[in-house]
Amino acid sequence: IALGAIIKGDTSHDELIASECISGLARVQMDTGIPVCLGVLTVNNTQEAFERAGVKEGNRGADAALVAVEMVSLLSIIGS
Repeated sequence: IALGAIIKGDTSHDELIASECISGLARVQMDTGIPVCLGVLTVNNTQEAFERAGVKEGNRGADAALVAVEMVSLLSIIGS
């Protein structure tokens, strides 16, 4: 489970970082054969990050953890 927050600044570096994060995690998944759950937020400020981490808009980290548990369960069912 990859958890984190990429906060937008005055430049577009956040878009590059988000893109590389996703690419890197996809590469880890392909190289290892182990599913990777993406729980990396892209937000405009710290307040938005806190809201999406459980204050107002659900908890995206918990959502990623639930997906991981479901993936393990499915993999055990299909025998991979």
